[in-house]
Parts: sequence; C-alpha cells; structure tokens
Amino acid sequence: MGVAYSVGEVDHLYTFFVQWSPEIYNKGNKKNRKPRYRIREKHLNRCLVVEKNKEAVINKILNNSSNSTAKNWEIIKVKDSKRRLSLCSSEDSEAEEPDYQEEVDALPVLGDHSQLLHDYHLERLAAHMPARTQGYPWQLVYSTAIHGSSLKTLYRNMAGLDSPVLLVIKDMDKKVFGAFSSDPFKVSKYCYGTGETFLFSFNPEFQPYMWSGENSYLVSGNLESLQIGGGGGGFGLWLDADLYRGSSFSCPTFRNASLSTQEDFIVQDLEVWTVQN
Repeated sequence: MGVAYSVGEVDHLYTFFVQWSPEIYNKGNKKNRKPRYRIREKHLNRCLVVEKNKEAVINKILNNSSNSTAKNWEIIKVKDSKRRLSLCSSEDSEAEEPDYQEEVDALPVLGDHSQLLHDYHLERLAAHMPARTQGYPWQLVYSTAIHGSSLKTLYRNMAGLDSPVLLVIKDMDKKVFGAFSSDPFKVSKYCYGTGETFLFSFNPEFQPYMWSGENSYLVSGNLESLQIGGGGGGFGLWLDADLYRGSSFSCPTFRNASLSTQEDFIVQDLEVWTVQN
C-alpha cells in the first residue's frame, strides 16, 4: 500500500493526470477499480485514489515531468498496512475509497510480536473474523516459546478473559493452521462457543472452514486435551495436555479437510491471541 504527499493542491494534481495521462486515473470506472495507492494533499487532507498497478507509471511521470505541480508530489510506500491512520477525512476522499479504507481497518493490529503470524495471514484471517473484533488490538496471551508447552498454563493465562481468541499452530512440517474461537479456552464439562468459531489452514493458500450448523460440538476442553469440532470419527483439531501432539480430522462441525499435512502432527510452535476491546 502507498500514499503520496503534496505541498500543492489536489485539484492541480487531478488536472495534471487527466490532461497528461487520462488512462492512468479514470474517475468514472469506480466499480472495477481496486484502489491500493493514495495521492494525498498534505495540509488540506484531501486525496485521490489510484490502482496499485498504476503506481510505477505515476511515479515515473512525477519524476520526469517538467510540470511544476507534479514536482510537488511524491509516492511513499507504507509497509505496515496495519496502522489505524485516517489518511483522508474529507467527504470527497471517503466517497472515493470505501473499499481501501475497509481493507485497512479490517487488518488486526498485533500488540506483541508474533513468530507465526505475518501480514499475509492477517489479511486473510481478518475477512472471516466477526465485526466486533475489528478495530481493536490483539494481545498475545499464550506462546509455547514464552510460556512453555502446557495446556494448564494456556487455560490459566485465559482465566478471567471474556473475548474471542485466535489459536495459531505451526507443525513440524512448517504448516500453519489453527482456529478462531468465539470464547476463550477453558475447562468445561460441556461444549461451548458460537457459530463465529471456525478452523483455518494455510497450505500455503488460505482455506477457512466455517461452522456448518450441523452440530454444536464447537469447543471443549479438559485437563487432558483441547478439542475443536467433532461429531464424526475424530476432532477437527485436537491437542494433548503437553501441547506437543495433535491431530486434525474431517468433522461435521466444520466439514473441514485435515488442517495439518498428516492427520497426526507434532507441534513446533503455538500461539493464542485475544482481542482487547
């Protein structure tokens, strides 16, 4: 994603692009346009939106043009797309780029460093998380790298929580997968959770498995194991008391394929995150 800042007026830049390179910025084709870059007026807080694949062309024009207006602008890459920055607040800007702003706002912000989650994972997971989790930072509540491998510790770290959690696992085959749970993990005699709960896998392409509605075997936990999904021959995701061995089978709850490379797997790293709202 990127932003371009200016010391001139946005109207002058718009005129420049329309007159000199009309094929770059076609204001009338909003339906098919996928904005990924902004050209923003620095002081008046107004902006134009352009497609990602036009960034290189526009940058070339800005660098080579003898037009004085163009020389007042530059394109700046923004690597950390998770920031909650309101880059354009005028009515014109908001009308130009609803898709872009929704995409930025949907990205979870991690309050701690993650060894397993990168922007690629966050962008895809965010699209399936409930709206109530969006716009809030995520905090790391458990990590095998920090807290050791213990299901009891995982439960203890979540005591008192009343918010959704994201479980992320990397197995010995380097495959990343896990589950989003509407409720924090806990010891319970009965299954808990809502239809917001889902399983996911990166293989390496992202594949979500949403609640099928076929049963309510969403999440269940005891001191010996944590189970997510069931109703068939095995659990959608199962972890032992040491968070070392696990398994993943197809189950009616999510109608999922096995999340791991093999149905039985060894955990390399595991993290659990919770939203702070």
